[in-house]
Amino acid sequence: MRVPPGFPVSVFGLAAQVPLQQTVNTTSMAQPDFALAEGPNIFSPKDLVELPRPGAGTPNAVGDLVFVPVGEYSLKDKKNSKSIHVAAVESTILPIDIPLANGGEAFWLDSRTLAHAVAEGSGKDKVINLYAISLKVDIDSPAITTFPNSPVLIGKFPTDTATNFRYSAKAETLVFSDLVHADGDIKKVKENDEAWENRGDSAYVYDETFVRHWDTWVGPKRSSLFSVKLSKQPAGKWALGDDYVNLLKDTGHHAPVEPFGGTDDFAVSDSHVVYTTKDPKLPKGWHTKQDVFIIDINGQGSPKELTSGEQGATHSPVFNTAGDKVAWAELDEDGYESDRAKLVLYDLKKDVRFTITQHWDRSVSIIAFAHDDKTVFFTAGDIARIKIFSLPVPDTPASSTTDPDLPPTFRNPREITSSGAVSDIQPLSNGRLVFTRSSLTSPNDVFVLRDLDEGGTPRVDQLTRFAAAGLKGKSLAPGEDFWFEGAEGKKIHGWVIKPPGFKEGEKKKWPILLIIHGGPEGAWEDQWSTRWNPNAFAQQGYVVVAINPTGSTTFGQELTRAIKEDWGGKPFVDLQKGFKYVLDNFPEVDPDRAVAAGASYGGYAINWIQGHPEYGFNFKALVCHDGVFGAESMGYATDELFFVRRIPMGVMETFNWEWGSRPWEPRAREVLKKFDPINYVQNWWTPMLIIHGSKDYRIPETDGISAFHALQQRGVPSRLVIFPDENHWVVNHQNSLKWHHEVFRWLNKYSKKSD
Repeated sequence: MRVPPGFPVSVFGLAAQVPLQQTVNTTSMAQPDFALAEGPNIFSPKDLVELPRPGAGTPNAVGDLVFVPVGEYSLKDKKNSKSIHVAAVESTILPIDIPLANGGEAFWLDSRTLAHAVAEGSGKDKVINLYAISLKVDIDSPAITTFPNSPVLIGKFPTDTATNFRYSAKAETLVFSDLVHADGDIKKVKENDEAWENRGDSAYVYDETFVRHWDTWVGPKRSSLFSVKLSKQPAGKWALGDDYVNLLKDTGHHAPVEPFGGTDDFAVSDSHVVYTTKDPKLPKGWHTKQDVFIIDINGQGSPKELTSGEQGATHSPVFNTAGDKVAWAELDEDGYESDRAKLVLYDLKKDVRFTITQHWDRSVSIIAFAHDDKTVFFTAGDIARIKIFSLPVPDTPASSTTDPDLPPTFRNPREITSSGAVSDIQPLSNGRLVFTRSSLTSPNDVFVLRDLDEGGTPRVDQLTRFAAAGLKGKSLAPGEDFWFEGAEGKKIHGWVIKPPGFKEGEKKKWPILLIIHGGPEGAWEDQWSTRWNPNAFAQQGYVVVAINPTGSTTFGQELTRAIKEDWGGKPFVDLQKGFKYVLDNFPEVDPDRAVAAGASYGGYAINWIQGHPEYGFNFKALVCHDGVFGAESMGYATDELFFVRRIPMGVMETFNWEWGSRPWEPRAREVLKKFDPINYVQNWWTPMLIIHGSKDYRIPETDGISAFHALQQRGVPSRLVIFPDENHWVVNHQNSLKWHHEVFRWLNKYSKKSD
């Protein structure tokens, strides 16, 4: 048989490195050729999977109790148990864990009553039932308890998809979201669902984007906000009304904004609802623009827009306590989802909108007003942490402005926390604030700040310790910050996470693993992760290096923005210099046992490094999770195109933010020629594991399959792991364990010390 010159002989199975195999290797079929490191002193992937996963803490109105939803998976039982943990804020009374056999959501009805919304029934009879759980807090009792008759059924919703509940006690009104058909009628959802299912074919037909989003093909239903009466009757029994008002009917608005929007996309006062929604006049697939509206809580009248109409995305709208001001986070540029988020206030009485963090080089995230409305608290990423900041609320200017003339007191946020990653804030009375925080060494716990009104350093008390038992004796590393000079002389940050047993001076003892974050506008932060957990890597015997290169967030907008049209440029100068810094300053690592792994943009980085051996990393193995292989094709196939931006004159300028223009236009073609990994496959030679989810519509699975095919045809040792039921993330608990097994099996194979 004649082989054409230059044709890869591995196509015919002639390569000595990796014989072609047609077998499918699964967990049950695979030979036990590798075992994860486990033990009482090792934090293993099994521990990561089974550790409790707490949500955010939500205090009651008087601020003496807080509840936290918790999930805990058992590998033995293959079951994820859900519960509500209720703890005291001001006393030493013991908490209570209320099991939720069927999961569901909880919210406060009053200071001693929790509502529990849960899907029950089957088939057409499956609906959301609402229960009341009455709590008993007795100073003579050692623990919080529930009354014997709890839970009590309050009522039923017409569907099994009602979610995102916010309750206004004074208005006796519950606001929630649900998915409805074009008629907007929540009571006809099941009837319309049946008609859709029995339409006689399986086709989905589209005339506009989105076609699919994140992990779901867009169907006939859209999200909307509803209000319904919910009150406590004179006899003490709670009652749910039957008149459901679609607050967004006939507006073209959909809230929360899919796929990730929840209760953070709307808020309720005693009389109104404020929400953020995609601009209905613009194609959703290539615009990020979201507008903020306010509407009567009972749906009277039409929504009123509070935004200027010239902004980009908006997030986290909230009311102040009095209900006469609204705040939200706002990005300037439509089409740029990583623009700096600024804090905007709107005075509802004076009809004036003004920005108060115009000159602060950080992005505002979660927002909440103090009980006295004199202070606004917010979270923001800062130097690889997510901290709580505050500003005094200034007087409202005479007219709307993005840059009011404010004295320094109102311009310079006060830093309140300095470590970890805060994911929720809930101000209380008497100068207190409940917040939820994780770190590199612990998942979420709930804390309370005290003495915020006194101007000094507030006192912090920890209210929960969900992971204490599971992490006992594990000795997780808090991470060490390091800084070095990166591309164009910029100071670049990184983390080193050391394995158990690490001792200074033991030369070349440890393999080194470089992990590369996604985004690309993201960051390795002092934050817990159930997916890419630096300590889970380190505990398997690696010195883990996590660098925040050009494009990363929390270090100022200039660094974030500098990755534009430069995916394969400055970030890799940073990664090379940062990796060299670690090799030069940590002689304990063995550069001959270096490996690397990354996901999303980090997966792009792995593919890019694979094609550029001149970088000199000398990696012995690579892991690419849901990474970009063909950037040009991704420009057509990804779910969120975000190609179009409105410039000040109102003219439409087409562009792809990351690549300079749409993929067929000259600028993008120039950038793609330079930075598309597919153009450098001829240089691929490092053994690589590829993992992809079939429901990943951000970076479709064909990128992973294509990269695997390229490696196989070049005769490069390679393996492909496909999760048919996973999206851009691996979230199923058993799949997570399989993911870790495959990743560490691959890394260990190529980084273990030679005998």
